[in-house]
Amino acid sequence: MAQLTNKVIWITGASSGIGEALTYELAKKGAKLILSARRKEELERVKGNCIASVQPNVRVLPLDLAQSGTLQLSTEAAIQMFGHVDILINNGGISQRSLAKETSLEVDRVLMEIDYFGTVALTKFLLPHFLEKKSGHFVVTSSVMGIIGTPYRSGYAAAKHALHGFFDSLRAEVWRENIFVTLICPGWIRTNITLNAVVGDGSKLNQMDKTTDHGLSPEELAKRMVVAIEKRKEEVYIGGAKEVFAVYAKRFFPALFSKIVRKATVR
Repeated sequence: MAQLTNKVIWITGASSGIGEALTYELAKKGAKLILSARRKEELERVKGNCIASVQPNVRVLPLDLAQSGTLQLSTEAAIQMFGHVDILINNGGISQRSLAKETSLEVDRVLMEIDYFGTVALTKFLLPHFLEKKSGHFVVTSSVMGIIGTPYRSGYAAAKHALHGFFDSLRAEVWRENIFVTLICPGWIRTNITLNAVVGDGSKLNQMDKTTDHGLSPEELAKRMVVAIEKRKEEVYIGGAKEVFAVYAKRFFPALFSKIVRKATVR
């Protein structure tokens, strides 16, 4: 099991939800942290919530995953903060709540730009650093939607499926260089991701799904994610029984799953 003490860990989407919970959990492990998201004031709040003895080892690096042209400079800045990066947790992203027929192509492009291209850009910009030092670990907060697809998630599921294709291929390419890839696939997690989810015209949903509201807490997810990172797992599913069942039903009983998912409550 890999030890995380003094490891430099870069977390995107660190200003709230899963990323915030991960920050606190990894701080307990004695990691050195780089926190990234768009909102600098929220990143500073998260840093301030870490215990005083940890705060000198927490740095803030605002970035916008939708602006992939700026992410090479962000990567260079992240490396300079502690002299190197050991683990990148690609956790930033947005969700969707709209039928495919009601979703503009521009919204699909936004979902892909943030959830896929932003993540891949950071990964590609950091990869030479990992190759040079012959070690590194890419962690990706994907989703059960990276394995299955349900109503109201066509663009989101497409982006998460794409992440799996990219990172499975990357893992097969870099394993000889002591570089690891972990895909984390949460089910329903009780965060504000639903409030900020986009609908068909690109506006925010601004309401909480019942399923999300009854989901696993981000604190519990963070604890399980840290274990998966320490064990360098390749892919893990974390959530309630229904979400995990759906993954295996899709794999082993695809026709049955297809019938079940038509009637699934996903809002």
